[in-house]
Amino acid sequence: MSFVNICRENTDPFYRYKMPLIQSKVEGRGNGIKTAILNLDEVARALARPPSYVVKYFGYELGAQTSDKGRYIVNGAHDATEFQDCLDGFINKFVLCASCKNPETEIQIKEKGVLQRDCKACGHISFLDPRHKLITFILKTAGSGKKGKKAATASAIGGGQSITEIASGQKSASSAATASGSGEVAGHDDDDVLTKKIKAEAAALEDQQIQVADDDWAVDMSKEAIEARARELEGLSLGTENQEQIKFNEFGEWLLQETGESKDDLPSDVDIYKKIVELEILEQPETVQVLAQVLFDEDIVEQIDEHLGLLAKLINHDEDYEKAFLGGLERYLGLENQALIPAVPKILMAVYDKDLISEEVIVAWGSKVSKKYVPKDVSKKVRKAAKPFVKWLQEADEESDEE
Repeated sequence: MSFVNICRENTDPFYRYKMPLIQSKVEGRGNGIKTAILNLDEVARALARPPSYVVKYFGYELGAQTSDKGRYIVNGAHDATEFQDCLDGFINKFVLCASCKNPETEIQIKEKGVLQRDCKACGHISFLDPRHKLITFILKTAGSGKKGKKAATASAIGGGQSITEIASGQKSASSAATASGSGEVAGHDDDDVLTKKIKAEAAALEDQQIQVADDDWAVDMSKEAIEARARELEGLSLGTENQEQIKFNEFGEWLLQETGESKDDLPSDVDIYKKIVELEILEQPETVQVLAQVLFDEDIVEQIDEHLGLLAKLINHDEDYEKAFLGGLERYLGLENQALIPAVPKILMAVYDKDLISEEVIVAWGSKVSKKYVPKDVSKKVRKAAKPFVKWLQEADEESDEE
């Protein structure tokens, strides 16, 4: 499955927020012709919006009737490119923050049916255009016609719960208050079809055998992130952190520019090391994170051996560098080349056998999901693939202790 940046205007290959390209299929003929969107659930999950919002938006923009009963259908013949261009409009109007263009937003329903986007990245709140027909659909779906009732976010409308709360089994304060203060069943909206669908999606993301960690910081080398940090300084000179981010971005762009269509065209390890020294990022663990994202392709196991001298010199048995290198691999495998995810055990065996990453760091990394480098659902896929190797390390260690 191909992935693109959620904000397609951002061409940065290291942009953290990705979504799958829309896949569609034209069915029927004559007056009964229609188009099925095959992977709308995955696309909507990447945007943290219910798929019914997206398909209804397509209907409004394309002037066609839609259906979301089991399958997502738009009447008429439409190709995937048409849907993708239309999706850009939905993302700009209902997903991206109006200030920092970050997709980590929630749609909140205020009094009198006013909808606003609350950005969890920069804190900016912007109001949605009330003239768009989708606003009426969201309000109707959320059941906000009752006076004095506030719904939660658009990512999980129903019973005042967000997608995070549903996934964790928590109840919102308003639902708890209703349950304790009256004899009625709390959170009537919890029983609607939309909420059941969202709960099912949230449950599918849960992996009970893996503990979830809340590491929510990572090196974001996108231009938008750099500009947002610069704006926060309100015209003052860039601080040390922003300067480092710019250097990592420059390093990644230099590697990509110097590389042709094949990874065989990469600069030599000596030239890469000279560039690292030139940019003064030799003492930064994030340097190996960038390398892990650009050095490899389908022949990653062999390429690890080819670049062993450079990687060993940079990592040098430093735990922070080892973690950063694993984080870079996680980004590359989870966001850029998911076809290689089944090969994660072989890759881990290679870095372990070459003494690049220690047993302790691999076991710790494989034992808990983290959103530091990739979204949690992607992190779970990568770590699930790594389980056989992590289990092998743990069992070998137990046998050694017994002996």
